[in-house]
Amino acid sequence: MQEPSNAHLIIVTGLSGAGRSTAAHALEDGGWRVIDNLPAQLLPSLVDIATYPESTMSRLAVVVDVRGGTSVEELAPMIDEIRKELDLRVLFLDATDADLVKRYEAVRRPHPLQGTGTILDGIRIERSRLELLRELADVVLNTTGLNPNQTATLVHESFRSETQPVINVVVESFGFKNGIPVDADLMADVRFLPNPFWSENLRHENGLNPDVQAFVLGHPDVEQYLSGFVHMIEPTLKGYIREHKRYATIAIGCTGGKHRSVAISEELARRIGTIPGVSVTLKHRDIGRD
Repeated sequence: MQEPSNAHLIIVTGLSGAGRSTAAHALEDGGWRVIDNLPAQLLPSLVDIATYPESTMSRLAVVVDVRGGTSVEELAPMIDEIRKELDLRVLFLDATDADLVKRYEAVRRPHPLQGTGTILDGIRIERSRLELLRELADVVLNTTGLNPNQTATLVHESFRSETQPVINVVVESFGFKNGIPVDADLMADVRFLPNPFWSENLRHENGLNPDVQAFVLGHPDVEQYLSGFVHMIEPTLKGYIREHKRYATIAIGCTGGKHRSVAISEELARRIGTIPGVSVTLKHRDIGRD
């Protein structure tokens, strides 16, 4: 008996202008591999690839719509068959006719099905063609009156995997004398701490050395500083997630970027890494400079 596949597939579909591209970007930010404008005829082949035992494409999202040229009557039985092979969910994006017309007029583009008619004619044709697909959907999101950020939030809440990091944080040490990192979202100055450089035994070491770390982290003010920083950064990261900012760089600076900033960055990264949904990467920009 064949083992059940651990592959997951999301079919993103719905009305043109209702937010399919926004949904696709939101899923991509959430760790899904997204394929846009996939002809529905290729879905069975994609499922074969995803369910192959050694496949690395276990979390797929495909955007299927009227541009693919396949009628809903052909797509509906495909969905029934695919559900037997893997975990499939269908996301349908919808909005009122009036809202869709407003969006098309704002970008000054024709509806793909309007032909020689009006935008509203195209919307009505598409809505009729997608009616059965809407009934098959696991999740229907009405984006009427929503901006792209709000739409992305709905998608994240509907399909977020609790095992996947939702924000990637780079903690980067640097030296002020070498310039401030241009890509820093948040920056902290740890030059208030005693400098190990002035200790003959530590001068030629760096912040990865246990003795240097003990020197820096053993200062009476450090624990209050670190706990306060983490207390401040946690709601900041949650705010970034709400605004769909999936990457953040926290720069920690000292004079040369070799001792204090390195030791503090190491400890700060360890603590931030315990926050649920946060993935941390360490970078020591100036640790090898003279």
